[in-house]
Amino acid sequence: MFLARFLVKMAANNAVLNRLEQKGAEADQVIEYLKQQVALLKEKAILQASLREEKKLRVENAKLKKEIEGLKQELIQAEIRNGVKQIAVPPGTTISTASFSDDDPQTTAVTSSTGSKDEIKGEDEEKKKKEKGEKKGDKKEKKQQPAAGSSDAKPVDVSRLDLRVGCIITARKHPDADALYVEEVDVGEASPRTVVSGLVKHVPLDQMQNRMAILLCNLKPAKMRGVVSQAMVMCASSPEKVEILAPPPGAVPGDRITFDGFPGDPEKELNPKKKIWEQIQPHLHTNDQCVATYKGVPFEVKGKGVCRAETMANSGIK
Repeated sequence: MFLARFLVKMAANNAVLNRLEQKGAEADQVIEYLKQQVALLKEKAILQASLREEKKLRVENAKLKKEIEGLKQELIQAEIRNGVKQIAVPPGTTISTASFSDDDPQTTAVTSSTGSKDEIKGEDEEKKKKEKGEKKGDKKEKKQQPAAGSSDAKPVDVSRLDLRVGCIITARKHPDADALYVEEVDVGEASPRTVVSGLVKHVPLDQMQNRMAILLCNLKPAKMRGVVSQAMVMCASSPEKVEILAPPPGAVPGDRITFDGFPGDPEKELNPKKKIWEQIQPHLHTNDQCVATYKGVPFEVKGKGVCRAETMANSGIK
């Protein structure tokens, strides 16, 4: 009795397994069919995209042909206005550079060639465009030549810098940058200028208060970590050390720094695109007596003396 029940159960299990295998085979067929459909859809999408691109190119080609025809007509009208006689050119001919006669130099002769009428017009059109381009180039060159007295005509030297004596009234740490000070500086104007300087690692905060300095005042204002800086404190500088340049005794805020042999008024504001400061700065150094110089000429406040670093000789200035 037990054996019979076992055999019946085994038969039922086999039937279930057979049904599962059949279902699995059907699923495989469905998957294969879906793969084929996906591949067909991809091919169809690629074909449709190609057709759209071809249609787009045809439309653009038609527009270009229309524009070329319009340019040809404009060229013909321009030639007529300029007195150039129009000659009907049969197929298989082109235009030579010789004229029919000395009495009629604007009439063009025709000689046999393999060129078509359209090719002839195309060459004429290209020639005229080239001539126009050359004329435009000449105009641009004339425009680019600096006018007499303009800032571009002035030499790029230290006379373009607005260097002044200033007094750092107060200084504080920048709220968002550990290496920066924010200073209020009197440079002889109605109100102090705000200046941001990277001097925290080189000058203690208490030595920044009520201190005389040299300021470059015509750099374009720049925002430094959210604070707009309106000038730059000039310093003798090396990789290891930085010292603020000091004006001569008796100098007051607003006194101009001048240089013998380099006369002229400074720019109102240096144009960053022309890199004027970047061209001048490599020529700024302290000499062996710590005096600040440009190409060996001292920074000077007329009638009061020269500007210098405290201890740094033969160092760059920036």
